Amino acid sequence: MKHPLVLALAVALSATAPTYAQSPAKADKAVSAQPQAANPFFSDSPLPLHYPQFDKIKDSDFAPAFDAGMAEQLKEIDAIADNPEPPTFDNTILAMEKSGRTLSRAVTVFFNLVGTDTNPTREKLQAEYAPKFSAHRDAINLNGKLFARVKALYEKRDSLGLDAQGVRLVERYYTDFVRAGANLSDADKARLKQINSELAALGTKFSQNVLAEVNASAVVVDSREELDGLSDEQIAAAAEAAKQRKLEGKYVITLLNTTGQPPLAQLANRALRERIYKASIARGSRGNEFDNTGIVARVTKLRAERAKLMGYPNYAAYVLEDETAKTPQAVNAMLGQLAPAAVANAKREAADLQAMIDAEQKAKGEPTFKLEPWDWAFYTEKVRQAKYSFDESQLKPYFEMKNVLENGVFYAAGQLYGLKFKERTDLPKYHPDTWVYDVFNEDGSQLAIFIFDPYARPSKRGGAWMNSYVEQSELFGFKPVVANHLNVPKPSEGKPTLLTWDEVTTAFHEFGHALHGMFSNVKYPYFAGTSVPRDFVEYPSQVNEMWADWPSILANYAKHYQTGAPMPKELLDKVLAASKFNQGFATTEYLGAAMLDQNWHQATAGQLPDASGVMAFEAAALKKDGVDFYAVPPRYRTPYFSHIMGGYAAGYYAYIWSEVLDANSQQWFKQHGGLTRKNGDHFRQTLLSQGGSADALQLFRDFAGHEPKIEPLLEKRGLTMPASDSANPAEPPKAKKAK
Repeated sequence: MKHPLVLALAVALSATAPTYAQSPAKADKAVSAQPQAANPFFSDSPLPLHYPQFDKIKDSDFAPAFDAGMAEQLKEIDAIADNPEPPTFDNTILAMEKSGRTLSRAVTVFFNLVGTDTNPTREKLQAEYAPKFSAHRDAINLNGKLFARVKALYEKRDSLGLDAQGVRLVERYYTDFVRAGANLSDADKARLKQINSELAALGTKFSQNVLAEVNASAVVVDSREELDGLSDEQIAAAAEAAKQRKLEGKYVITLLNTTGQPPLAQLANRALRERIYKASIARGSRGNEFDNTGIVARVTKLRAERAKLMGYPNYAAYVLEDETAKTPQAVNAMLGQLAPAAVANAKREAADLQAMIDAEQKAKGEPTFKLEPWDWAFYTEKVRQAKYSFDESQLKPYFEMKNVLENGVFYAAGQLYGLKFKERTDLPKYHPDTWVYDVFNEDGSQLAIFIFDPYARPSKRGGAWMNSYVEQSELFGFKPVVANHLNVPKPSEGKPTLLTWDEVTTAFHEFGHALHGMFSNVKYPYFAGTSVPRDFVEYPSQVNEMWADWPSILANYAKHYQTGAPMPKELLDKVLAASKFNQGFATTEYLGAAMLDQNWHQATAGQLPDASGVMAFEAAALKKDGVDFYAVPPRYRTPYFSHIMGGYAAGYYAYIWSEVLDANSQQWFKQHGGLTRKNGDHFRQTLLSQGGSADALQLFRDFAGHEPKIEPLLEKRGLTMPASDSANPAEPPKAKKAK
């Protein structure tokens, strides 16, 4: 969960250098040159729902707001810690909840913009302020007098006359302080501050390297003929990308921050597919200025040292204690149970692909070749077409992006929850390629503001995510402002944005996170929206994916972008029939990354390699866990595995852990009548609106009425296992060795 004392500073822990806490006096001097009235962060935005004033925010506003905000919060914290009155919920816990408002406003916008539209000035600020933010956070978390007050309240929390949410808030503050090192000796606290500061600096450098090398590794293609298989629109976009790089007459294939790259499914030119794949997997380990192997080695050793300092055998044990999984053993059991079936399925899929290759080569009278990773997506589309008589190119004309959003994603939310959406053009934007919508409840009351930011660009990090600009809380009377971000390639001017099926389901997925944020109905900011354990946060978003191919929803948005004709029923039926297709690959590439994450973070400092041994450590880990199938590399290799350098360290397993709950929930919806307002209200009231205000697994039980079971996940992914091997996320089975 997020610690409200530092608000969005958790994000800042992907940045740092030397440790120091800026004194309030120096901070006050630093901002004296700029009148507070001129800085949009010194008060709440006057726009609807406190929507950020993007048109008034300048990069030069951030540093003064950071300095003043840290000084302001430290004064507030000192006043709480030095209060001569005995500690009470109001003068200690509630006072901390209310602290740091200027810092919160500035940091929230800044780190959201660093992710969506960075620039050299913002990158410099990120690197400069990461150590300061780390020191600021430590100044609060390691304040002995403040912790003494929190501890006193924790020890008598059940006699304070608080409601359940108030008691939980006291418990969470106490836990956060302890996990931040409040019980350490002064010497260990000093070392912890050094570690935190260095980790923040390294995290910033890692993320900046990843983005820079994604751009630098783009593949230059000399002729249009080499792009056979891409659509005219994709070729035009590649030409435009080359033109922007002053490579007129050539074509540029840009990369995403995953191992697999979308063009590999379409390009007929095998040599070009190989170039793209090898450019992708080499990122971060080429010995150039963006090489991340040294950073990985240092970060993992520092994390291991920090865990030992805190009394844990390894960093994974430290992280997982505060998740629903609780222990590395539970995560290992879950992943180890799934890996053998996933790899076996992937090998069966590979045999189908090899048979396709052999047959094609024989028909052409040419020698066959061995299936390689850069061949998988291309021949998968051929096998899909042979098995189900359709390929992605047939689907895309029915998935025009804005239609998918408004008549698919929004329509499903309307059917299930009664929501209504209205685009508005009067609010400022941080980038022109965004859309803004008011979101209303069924009774017409405003629920939230939603920002949609779909396109990839060099200034935007890879992947897809949701973030909040304003989080709901009764304490402040705030309603949510949330955003979804995708990385869809932008077509050339005047061309439609046509989505792949994967991009469609990603849009539904991310909107599930948005709903979690928008439906938040909690008293305290600490518990707002997606402030839940990392291995629970993906669950509601995964549930929302089920509506992407729900017949009545799909029929409402799957319409040809030119004619408006609905997707033919036979094509629609094939899409549904193919839902388990290629799941061996999808599960294996995911498990490879998730198990790699655990290997890095379950090791002690003495077991971890230096920079030169990073890639060998990765290879050994994949082999040990039985997920080193040559044709299916991990979704992320270590040097560009941004998740585990950020908030998902020791937590990438969370997607499949959450998917157990998701599969149970999809089963519940189907058993209770599917897409109905009654079912939507039940999910909203028992789970989506609760944020982190109650135990996560209890929220699931309140919704589903039973403990989670693993069988629905196995069925959903087309995996098989003996009926006796059942489990739930709270009590996974004993691990099985991969064969």
